[in-house]
Amino acid sequence: MYALIIEDNPDIVANLFGFLEPQGFTLDVAYSGNAGLELARNTNYDVIVLDLELPGLDGVEVCRKLRKEARKATPVLMLTARDTVKDKLVGFDVGADDYLVKPFSLVELEARLRALVRRARNESVEHILEFGDLQFDLSRCEAKRAGRVLALTPTGYKLLEALMRTAPAIITRDALLREIWGDDPPDSDALRTHIHALRTAMDRPFVKPMLVTLPGNGYKLVHDET
Repeated sequence: MYALIIEDNPDIVANLFGFLEPQGFTLDVAYSGNAGLELARNTNYDVIVLDLELPGLDGVEVCRKLRKEARKATPVLMLTARDTVKDKLVGFDVGADDYLVKPFSLVELEARLRALVRRARNESVEHILEFGDLQFDLSRCEAKRAGRVLALTPTGYKLLEALMRTAPAIITRDALLREIWGDDPPDSDALRTHIHALRTAMDRPFVKPMLVTLPGNGYKLVHDET
């Protein structure tokens, strides 16, 4: 996967290279809006990671020019410290495909980039997820552990899918909230309630639990080999 990072913070760039390159990404980087736009215009990338606040052209202008002037349809994920609905709408209005607020999970960033590329390529996702003795048939909406069918709520199925796609890495609480409720999470502590229900269905009948809570970090799935 060939990706362009347009980001002026060298620490963030280093973290992205350190995490994404071992996952099979080939990366180019530009530290200003003008340099990033030039690369994006003249190179066929699979996806672009675009910071909103850049020297020279800001991310909004880069995206607008990329879409309107260069007529490039390369998927764009915007990175920003701004977390208002207005700021997000501005990004989407100029052609951004996704939006991630700093600080962000590198695991979530990778998952979002792969989803953007799959969508752009019209690729189908796998129908069966497996982790340890867990199996989730997405086409049938049927989850099993060690062959035993799990009785889950619709939200429970969404949580399990997010956890299995991330496993064995940690998925943050904020990432799970966005995965289930998008940009409009409930006011109450609904996530904890749904996690408890998932843990009851998935772990209570078995000796060894698979769903682990990491206070202050998030959640992850484990099994004997991880």
